[in-house]
Amino acid sequence: MAEAQTPPSGPDLTQGVAADFPGDTLLGHVGDQEVVLARRGATIHAIDAHCSHYHGPLAEGLVVGETIRCPWHHACFDLRTGEATRAPALNALSVWQVDREGDRIFVRRKREQPVARGKRPVDAPGRIVIVGGGAAGFAAAEMLRRQEFRGDIVMLSDDAAAPVDRPNLSKDYLAGSAPEDWLPLRADDFYTDANIDLRLGTNVASIDTKARNVVLADGGSVAYDRLLLATGAEPVRLPIPGADQPHVHTLRSLADCRAIIGNAKGARRAIVIGASFIGLEVAAALRVRGIEVHVVAPEQRPMERILGSEMGDFVRRLHEEHGVIFHLGDTVAAIEGHNATLKSGGSLEADLVVVGVGVRSRLALAEQAGLKLDRGVVVDAYLETSVPGIYAAGDIARWPDPHSGENIRVEHWVVAERQGQAAAHNMLGQRQAFDTVPFFWSQHYDVPINYVGHAEKWDEIAIDGDIAARDCLLRYKAKGRVLAVTSIYRDVASLQAELAMEQNAPV
Repeated sequence: MAEAQTPPSGPDLTQGVAADFPGDTLLGHVGDQEVVLARRGATIHAIDAHCSHYHGPLAEGLVVGETIRCPWHHACFDLRTGEATRAPALNALSVWQVDREGDRIFVRRKREQPVARGKRPVDAPGRIVIVGGGAAGFAAAEMLRRQEFRGDIVMLSDDAAAPVDRPNLSKDYLAGSAPEDWLPLRADDFYTDANIDLRLGTNVASIDTKARNVVLADGGSVAYDRLLLATGAEPVRLPIPGADQPHVHTLRSLADCRAIIGNAKGARRAIVIGASFIGLEVAAALRVRGIEVHVVAPEQRPMERILGSEMGDFVRRLHEEHGVIFHLGDTVAAIEGHNATLKSGGSLEADLVVVGVGVRSRLALAEQAGLKLDRGVVVDAYLETSVPGIYAAGDIARWPDPHSGENIRVEHWVVAERQGQAAAHNMLGQRQAFDTVPFFWSQHYDVPINYVGHAEKWDEIAIDGDIAARDCLLRYKAKGRVLAVTSIYRDVASLQAELAMEQNAPV
């Protein structure tokens, strides 16, 4: 028997609703299609009701100017065109015709998808080469074509797989609750159709900045007019005996994730080394698979350095409620067969070990090319490096952040995607400063943690709500100024904090 479909929410917009509906948004439907009305002054727009990223409910988001922002992961859509103007969403939404009849609003049909304003075919520069197949590299290539760039795009990736949704590798896909066909950022035919020369399994040996050539490890070379370095980061590997055994893994690529899943089949116990975001997301995913999980980490509280002591204690309790066993203030000194020896003198038997102790920026190419480095590749507000015509984005880029007033480097997926998009605009000469507020999210079982801003140090954490009740917003302050905000189920407040930081207003 087929399952009954859930009827669409809200009023039938073909029958009309009052134009003075309360609030800025109203969820309704046209047939079985859910549509959200969004008010901007006297104008009412209609757009598909769900974010094209992870299906977030836009009616619960925030209307900002002529855009609407998703409450889950802060994607942004143009209400006039449906274009996804900010990652992590990439696909446009449909916009709908709004008819006003007296004091009522009617929506009956989709509008023909309008072309985003101001886009004209661009031929120069002739060839753009992108080194890297992760978030920043893909987002740049996709945005170049979206901006009607008609020149050559060559994308050089040392990965064996086309760009994938990496956050899913430590979350739903690893847990077994998301199919692999969810992972590609675009289907394989996208690259052919968009005329993007994606070269997988390609290693770059060096960059000749004078000749404007990228030299490949196989002896070939690729000339460029503009070059984007998006080499990302690689997992830190523990320099301990036994770390090179086949059941000891790091997690970065799709291949890494497949290997962990392969070892997880039939596994009874796993050790996760490191209480980082990745480490604890892996722990949660393995618990969903029914595997006993032990987390070994040197800190006294998980993620205290990023989130503070109160949130760190909450995260530990949350994982313990789901059966995770912590060994904090300790490290793994050696792995002999399936036996891990702890520095404290104890030992643990495990069928599977995952190392999540952080990542290291891949800076070798930038250093060889003579680019200015400072704990990353130094870029200006337009993401251009010290060598004209070469840009950097993603995990390697250290940029002048107008919100903190410092040069920062952030290793988060959404930041990398947005930098790739900004770099695309700037390689086309559009001169758009990258001033986006950093954002990331982490998922632990059914608890999402959203983080906006950037706070390496703080002298006060102001807590609004109840962390234990999973209803809270924390403000990280330095000298009274809010630098960052963490929230659990305070989605609109998180969006409002992001907007306030953008506008340099009090949070």
